[in-house]
Amino acid sequence: MQIKTQASERHTLSVTVENEPGILARIAGLFSARGYNIESLTVADVTEDATISRITIVTSGPPAVIEQIIAQLDRLVPVHRVVDLTELGPHVARELALVKVKGTGEKRIEAMRLAEVYRARVVDATTASFVFEVTGGPEKIDKFLELMREVGLVEVARTGVAAIARGADPI
Repeated sequence: MQIKTQASERHTLSVTVENEPGILARIAGLFSARGYNIESLTVADVTEDATISRITIVTSGPPAVIEQIIAQLDRLVPVHRVVDLTELGPHVARELALVKVKGTGEKRIEAMRLAEVYRARVVDATTASFVFEVTGGPEKIDKFLELMREVGLVEVARTGVAAIARGADPI
């Protein structure tokens, strides 16, 4: 007898919440208590008076788990709305990374060439290293990092995914 397991899917969730102390800890606790993984997390206030924040969470799981995550997030009191941007359809997702690369000679030239291809900007340089700023979708940043590992990757700082639905209407 063969048991079918549901494939894990990556989803980007937009959670609108009251901007109050402890909400992020409550959301992280919800994920932790149930063994769900948060792959990326970003938070920012989105109203002029700073009373509402948007939390963008990237997580993975089978469809049933994603549905359960959304339902449990929706039940939290300071949560106004949970939108699965992945299910909603086309959306824009971007991330920023600062990437430190060391190298001299040919390695340095190759790092600069790759940076140009990926439209990475040099934000700091010494005679032995660079710090690049690269923005784009998570896949673009992953590929840039993979290539920089071969050249002399030293350190990475990533912001996490910021995402928003396409079109004129708010979600």
